Amino acid sequence: MKHSLLRLRRLLHSLSLRWKIAVLLAAGCSLVALTIGILIHEARAHQVADAARKSAVAQLVRVRQVYELTGRLDFDKVGEADARLDCPGLPQPLRRAALSGQRTTYLELNGPQPAVWAARPAGGDQVLSVRQSLTSEKAELWELDQQLMLFGVVVVTLAAIGGAALASRLSKDLRSAAETARRISTGELDARIGPSGVPGTRDEVAELSAAVDTMAASLQRRLVAEQRFTADVAHELRTPLTGLHTAAELLPPGRPTELVRDRVSALRSLTEDLLEVARLDGDREVAQLDTHLLGPLVESVTRRSGVQARVLGADGTARVRTDVRRLDRILTNLLVNARRHGGDPITVTVTGNTVTVRDHGPGFPETLLRDGPQRFLTGATERGQGTGLGLTIALGQAQVVGARITLTNPGPAGACATLTLPPA
Repeated sequence: MKHSLLRLRRLLHSLSLRWKIAVLLAAGCSLVALTIGILIHEARAHQVADAARKSAVAQLVRVRQVYELTGRLDFDKVGEADARLDCPGLPQPLRRAALSGQRTTYLELNGPQPAVWAARPAGGDQVLSVRQSLTSEKAELWELDQQLMLFGVVVVTLAAIGGAALASRLSKDLRSAAETARRISTGELDARIGPSGVPGTRDEVAELSAAVDTMAASLQRRLVAEQRFTADVAHELRTPLTGLHTAAELLPPGRPTELVRDRVSALRSLTEDLLEVARLDGDREVAQLDTHLLGPLVESVTRRSGVQARVLGADGTARVRTDVRRLDRILTNLLVNARRHGGDPITVTVTGNTVTVRDHGPGFPETLLRDGPQRFLTGATERGQGTGLGLTIALGQAQVVGARITLTNPGPAGACATLTLPPA
């Protein structure tokens, strides 16, 4: 019993909202129909029983009158009743009641031979009894039960169909809201649910849709303001940093000059990264796609990156459709991230249309694997210092060229970034 309930519960949980509503509505209507059917059946059964008892008593009175007048049972004068003296089939409770001086009845409606009995004492130890068959009444009750079952099935079916139609509309609105929320979470900030349901109504689904649309609009305004601020700051810093870089080049050689030039170069790189992030956020990047051999392209990018890494599978013949400049940016950022935050040896493996960059350092932090790269956050101190923009830019550029980056910690140590490119 317990296992059956658990299976039923799992089955209900696996159903969609539309079918749950339809099933619950059908179950509720079934319970109501069953209750009404039982009440109607019992009421009709009581009517039949009362009428049968009264008819049996009336027949017993007529039989007694004929018996007292003639001293025998004249069946032509007692109708359809089966009148007997000391009938052997007389129920024992009825016999005992009659011998005690009572005039009573006994009803048997659910047996194989339904009948009603009436009995009274006839002098001495004799009992005068009347038996009246209730076969036709039982057939009438059975026909009534069949009609009630038929009507119940029709009502439950119509209720289930109506519930499914109503729930289908509700499920459609909720699915639309969920799909819009997913689109917003993936960066499509202008996605909106719009009005749902019947125009002029204000139900819970419409309120949910309006709340999600309001949240999306507010989120879009804030993110657009943040992107605009980032782009403005980076653009405003660009000019003075260019002048600072020129001035640093004019300084006399020495250790202080090297430190100044190094910091100025770092600031320029950060400014360019911020501008690139702002362009990616604003969806202003357009890829120039073309078909290329992936192996030689990866080997060339690795060599230009300045990172000591071993390239495997570069002699493959797989072709991909990509933007060379953006692929260079993606792989360079992954390689620099592996050198800066990981550990040697670093390997780059080309397999089909995928490129895997693997280091043997502490691995990616769990928060990064769960939530994705966060700007200006490296995730863990053991992975070194950095701005946290490298992986953000790599993922953004991969999205522009239609590629996908997957970050994992394969173990026993190290981090692994897998770039999957669209095949030619």
